[in-house]
Amino acid sequence: MGRERRISNSSGLGPEGRRGSQLQGSREARARLSSMSKSTMRGSFDVSTFLDEKDLNIEAKTFRDIFPVASGPDSEETTSKFLYAIVEILLDFINQTNDRDGPVLDFHHPSQITKAMDFTLPEQGLDLEQLVVDCRTALRYQVKTGHPHFFNQLSQGLDIVSMAGEWLAATANANMFTYEIAPVFIMMEHTVLLKMREVLGWEEGDSILAPGGSISNMYAVIIARHKQFPKHKQQGMRSIPAQLICYTSKHSHYSLKGAASTVGLGLDNCREVPVDSRGRMDPSSLRKIIEEDKSNGFLPFFVNCTAGTTVIGAFDPINAIADICEEHGIWLHIDAAWGGGLLMSKTHRPARFAGVERANSLTWNPHKLMGTLLQCSTFHLREKGILADCNTMEARYLFQQDKHYDVSYDTGDKVIQCGRHNDIFKFWLQWRAKGTSGFEFQMDRIMELTQYQMRRMREMPEKFYIIVDDPEMVNVCFWYVPERLREVEHSQERMQDLGKVTAELKSRMMYAGNLMIGYQPLDDKPNFFRSIISNQACSEEDIDFMLEELDRLGIDL
Repeated sequence: MGRERRISNSSGLGPEGRRGSQLQGSREARARLSSMSKSTMRGSFDVSTFLDEKDLNIEAKTFRDIFPVASGPDSEETTSKFLYAIVEILLDFINQTNDRDGPVLDFHHPSQITKAMDFTLPEQGLDLEQLVVDCRTALRYQVKTGHPHFFNQLSQGLDIVSMAGEWLAATANANMFTYEIAPVFIMMEHTVLLKMREVLGWEEGDSILAPGGSISNMYAVIIARHKQFPKHKQQGMRSIPAQLICYTSKHSHYSLKGAASTVGLGLDNCREVPVDSRGRMDPSSLRKIIEEDKSNGFLPFFVNCTAGTTVIGAFDPINAIADICEEHGIWLHIDAAWGGGLLMSKTHRPARFAGVERANSLTWNPHKLMGTLLQCSTFHLREKGILADCNTMEARYLFQQDKHYDVSYDTGDKVIQCGRHNDIFKFWLQWRAKGTSGFEFQMDRIMELTQYQMRRMREMPEKFYIIVDDPEMVNVCFWYVPERLREVEHSQERMQDLGKVTAELKSRMMYAGNLMIGYQPLDDKPNFFRSIISNQACSEEDIDFMLEELDRLGIDL
């Protein structure tokens, strides 16, 4: 076709301060060469050749040649070709994501990535070919969070059915605030949330999808305050006779502090309750703090019980905490954003969620343990009607009460936001694909893999120092021990050294690109690794790879 347009995505930049021993070289090179041979994502990218091979000629075409700006048969054809080109890029990325021989990431520093990719916004629009290149380049430098060797974050994996649901939801582009606009998705949301409340053991109640677990937890604080002081909605803080106090464990998610700050309680009035040796809230300490606050004239009104803490994966004892809340007339919220998936497992639910039906509210994020694509966060209430009573602003220009259908299905006036993204279809489709039993198998499988990892690490005590010996979740907390420290007696000084090793090993890991595991300090412990297994693609082979790669990268540190 006479086109000679070559656009390169290779920056040609050397890494800044590349570290690590030469042991990294051969395996890393093999992985990169293998990936380059199988994928268009690496090296230079000839967009003309790519489109010619796919018979997708969009040369010199722009947004003016496709829907919705243009119309007619030619526009339909050009629109299809452009989208097929994008789908080819996406499928290539999906294939890479599931290629165990390929890398998890190709790390670039901010100063490098801004040179490797053009982020500028032009005065005049670019053609469709360049947009195809832009899409390819964006994925070229993106971490593959669905890769079987990505153990870094709570949200991981790439569920293909859920992804298909996200594509459809984006195409429908429906605002979830009224049945009038999104009838199918509103009824879908109603059905799924009802089923989730049944799983919790609630006969009635209400639920909503929120933009993340932090907002779901904030909903709980707002509604708990409204339940005890309904006049606050109109009159504000002057309707409350004394300072409100909320309680959460020392190891809970920071969103509870964020909620206290955002809704006007103040950080000083969010009490951190001590935890036991396994990271669970200590009920006796909670009782003591509540009684002290009441004797000082404060008003305890809200307790957050965490079901799956972010670092350790601990489950606070629900029944013991519920007893205290009932005794003092305090709202009990369960933050099961992380651990909620285990509600689906007959094996793992009883020891972790006994008493869950006693909670007043609960946060549950399917986009974490259950593998639904980001984002999908659900908030549930045992009491029916209070969600709307707390949040309705009676905006009649949007939520008319005399519509020709049952307006109780309009959700927009019972939430703090107006427009809501369609986060339900991908979850509904995923549940349809797996069935409830499929989710149960998925939960049991990742817990089985966690126990496998623990067994393998116990077989190598000289290389791995386990911090939490009997994890309740898929969180595995440990230090990698390099060769020079293996004969050193464990002490505070050795822990500090291991903390430094952890950060250095993570740096080597990022440059090598074959593995990702997160790290953090906690309490008196310096940096340690916390691996997460919530990816359905993960297998025993991948656990073995993780441990071998840590030793390969860190043995000489």
